[in-house]
Amino acid sequence: MHMFVRSAERFGRRALLLVLLASLGAPELDAQTTRRASTSARKASATKAKSSSKRTAPRKSRRPPQPPPLVGTEPVGDAALSADLATLLRARVKEGTWGVVVTSISRGDTLFTHNADVPLMPASTQKLFTTVLAFERLGVHYQMSTDVLRSGIVDNGVLRGSLILRGSGDPALSGRFLGGTPEAPMRALAEMVANAGIKKVEGDLVGDASAFDGQRIPDGWLNRYLNASYAARVSALSLNENLLHVAITPTRSQRAATVTLRPGLSGIAISNQTRTRAGRGSRLTVSRTSNGTVVAKGWIGAKAGTRVYTVVVDDPAKFAIAAFKRALQDAGVEVRGDIRLGATPMGAEAVGALSSPPISQLAKVMNGESDNHFAELLLRAAARGSEGSGVGSARLGNEQLRALLAERAGVEPRAIQVSDGSGLSSLNRVTPRALNSLLMYAWRAPWAREFYQTLPVAGVSETLRGRMIATPAQGNLHAKTGTTNDVISLGGYVTSRSGEVLAFSMLYNGRERWHARETIDAMGATLAGFSRESAVGSRP
Repeated sequence: MHMFVRSAERFGRRALLLVLLASLGAPELDAQTTRRASTSARKASATKAKSSSKRTAPRKSRRPPQPPPLVGTEPVGDAALSADLATLLRARVKEGTWGVVVTSISRGDTLFTHNADVPLMPASTQKLFTTVLAFERLGVHYQMSTDVLRSGIVDNGVLRGSLILRGSGDPALSGRFLGGTPEAPMRALAEMVANAGIKKVEGDLVGDASAFDGQRIPDGWLNRYLNASYAARVSALSLNENLLHVAITPTRSQRAATVTLRPGLSGIAISNQTRTRAGRGSRLTVSRTSNGTVVAKGWIGAKAGTRVYTVVVDDPAKFAIAAFKRALQDAGVEVRGDIRLGATPMGAEAVGALSSPPISQLAKVMNGESDNHFAELLLRAAARGSEGSGVGSARLGNEQLRALLAERAGVEPRAIQVSDGSGLSSLNRVTPRALNSLLMYAWRAPWAREFYQTLPVAGVSETLRGRMIATPAQGNLHAKTGTTNDVISLGGYVTSRSGEVLAFSMLYNGRERWHARETIDAMGATLAGFSRESAVGSRP
């Protein structure tokens, strides 16, 4: 079997070594079999004790030898690079499907392909497509707005009509960028209403999420994802990334623990079925009833400290408008009518607005942290465009991505099938060639620098912080990761040993995720170690 091994004498140099696997020993016994064998041995020993005092030690089982770690090489020349990458693809992973494309931005030639036109699930490398669409359709400096409007006149502090909270898909409507607490955005908007001289609202409080279609769960999201914080619901009016944090704190005496919600303005009912008892442990569950009540059950130790659980909000727009009502009350604004969802009526007048950070900053969060919530909202906002016309949807985003990349990057429309913006959908398919072409186009686009700055750096930052350390790729390779139960992927840029800028897409679909990740890291290091007679390139 050919594989790459680390050489003490020539670490970091190109080496293809032939490794012979040692023959396997006896399989390791499980605990129950071991106990039975031990008991039988003791009985046999006691029986033979009278006839012989000589005992034979049991033969120890041997574990199969661990394969040596895969490491990158330093190939010189195109043929050597192609051979090394091909060998790495075969070295560890035995099942599943690989798709790889490596191109030189500096020279414009293709250095390596494997299943370049096979549609594969991209996982979170899908976010690179979302980034390109957002930068093209919105621009890197664009800011989304969450608006407060009124229908009717204000007479002596009384609004003779309704107050509307209208969302445009801002994923940052949380404490992340404003105030540090989940309540901060709604408190800021409520203060704008109070400062506008409105003390009482005779009509309703209306939440307008009509900028996006009503599909809160994208096609292809598996049921097992739906209670996880990384699969928050999608809405044009979202608060705190559509997550509710439930904090459970023990009390001093043995009675019910204290249960609080963050954001505290949510207005959601709590059913506290907890108790405090001695100790430091806990056994707690948090769930939601059909009417939205948060139910906390179980026990927590008096010395356990606070336990925090995250609950996915099923109806983000209702969640946001309820929090806005509580913030208005705290700001001294009375609302006489009901809370409801609806579209903003014609002729409504602005009261206040809260702007998001620029799209470039939102994309940096999305790609750096691989934040699915940011990706879903950015895809739909980008589909609407900077004019905010039409209704944002994943279907429209798919159509626009296909048209954009066909025109700008020469990508076949059938090479892209987008069902969401994050890559969580099991229905997404892209070809390695399409992803590589997108990267080639992004390198030369007017927003190339902003795009490059959204990518994690190998061995340095975010989702690549712990990868490719102590290799030529560390601090050099900039790329977006992708990981699900069935996918490991990486797409981005690396500068070769001789200064040549390379774009690469590496997609693996299958169950050998850890072996595939090890292979991808070794290939990334190999690209960083590659050289040929001359190359010129620079980062944007």
